[in-house]
Amino acid sequence: MIELDENQRRDLEAAAFRRLLEHLRERSDVQNIDLMNLAGFCRNCLSNWYREAAEAKGLELSKEESREIVYGMPYNEWRSRHQKEATPDQKAAFEVNRLRDH
Repeated sequence: MIELDENQRRDLEAAAFRRLLEHLRERSDVQNIDLMNLAGFCRNCLSNWYREAAEAKGLELSKEESREIVYGMPYNEWRSRHQKEATPDQKAAFEVNRLRDH
């Protein structure tokens, strides 16, 4: 396996994260509940992790600011444009996963 120094690793991880955000923005048809049900995380989780990383570095970042970074627009705007009501099946799967994970 190739040996990467800390800066190279950080730069590659940052590039992969930026590509993930771009992909999620392009795939607005994929609902957060689907991501949660399949992968155990969603766009909101990413924004929380981003905010936590900022706070660990002593940077103040609000929930709304971190969500706008992840969604590429204000969260309420994304919701009104793209979020659909979860189906009963999606809600049931979410509940099963939530109970399993706790």
